[in-house]
Amino acid sequence: MLISFFLTLKKAGVPVSIRELLDLIAALRARLIFASVDDFYHMARLCMVKDEKYYDRFDLAFGRYFRDLETLDDVIEAMIPDDWLRTEFLKQLTDEEKAKIESLGGLDKLIEEFKKRLEEQKERHEGGNKWIGTGGTSPFGHSGYHPEGVRVGGESKNKKAVKVWEKRDFKNLDDSVEIGTRNIKVALRRLRKFARTGAADELDLDDTISSTARNAGMLDIKMVPEKHNAVKVLLFFDVGGSMDPFIRTCEELFSAARAEFKHLKYFYFHNYLYESVWDNNIRRHNERISTLDILHKYSSDYKVIFIGDASMSPYEILQPGGSVEHWNEEAGEVWMNRGKDTYEKVAWLNPVPQDEWGWTQSTDLAYRQMEGHMYPLTLSGLEKAMAYLAK
Repeated sequence: MLISFFLTLKKAGVPVSIRELLDLIAALRARLIFASVDDFYHMARLCMVKDEKYYDRFDLAFGRYFRDLETLDDVIEAMIPDDWLRTEFLKQLTDEEKAKIESLGGLDKLIEEFKKRLEEQKERHEGGNKWIGTGGTSPFGHSGYHPEGVRVGGESKNKKAVKVWEKRDFKNLDDSVEIGTRNIKVALRRLRKFARTGAADELDLDDTISSTARNAGMLDIKMVPEKHNAVKVLLFFDVGGSMDPFIRTCEELFSAARAEFKHLKYFYFHNYLYESVWDNNIRRHNERISTLDILHKYSSDYKVIFIGDASMSPYEILQPGGSVEHWNEEAGEVWMNRGKDTYEKVAWLNPVPQDEWGWTQSTDLAYRQMEGHMYPLTLSGLEKAMAYLAK
């Protein structure tokens, strides 16, 4: 059963290995869970999934696999011996609950009758006292009442079901879906380089133990500064025009980046990098910041990220005076090359789907100038960009 489940996960694109399967088997042998598919789901996900971006694929594979099993007994019998299971299950019941189950002929009779009615029933049923349905007094179904029932779907109202038989719906999280603030934070964590700075206000447990041992057992507490992400980042956001449809995505990226990076500076530009940028869109025409000043002020170890759709006239990249907003003395590609010469790592995030990049000549020009380091603004694209910047 576990091997089939393992193969189902691999088929669904979850990168599982024999090591994860052995961990799950060891957890089951240690009886860390008991007779609960919910508990088995959490245990299996903990053992088999090493990156939360695969949670959605795991959930879909889990639901598909266990939905194909005839009853929950197929799951339970595969995990633990039947006689041990039933003995342990009966230990959890009060004398009154045991008497109620016996009123239908015992637990074996209850399960046997459930299987029989499941095979006989051909349509949906509401009310009544026999068929599997809703709102009645049959021992099988949901939203009704029977003292020793098997719930099928829905949510229990009277909390009297002996077993739960229901479809699960799990939260989506995948690297192919559009990103949100939480997912962006997960991807940005690939760009981390921790350092301890500031006041020593965090307990250094290892050093405290060593110092106490060297001090003949007299407690010698050692403190260290808190760890912070020491990576320094420059963000340049393209604003206006064709970027308007992507405002929400850029806001989410900006919010996540501010939470993740302690050393973050951000600026705005329109279409391509020229001799000046700005940090306040309201005063963009009156308060400009020289691009040269930025190149001189921020050291070469800053990681630079441009966010834009790269959709413009090719003249805006290649020609002096090509900008649609002002007369630029030097071409945009000249200024971009200066930025690339100053900083060790420069990447471009493009919110336009990657299969549409070839439709616009300027996108191809920008892609080539970035030497291929243009990435789609999806979770997987963001992770690839962070992996490049982190090298």
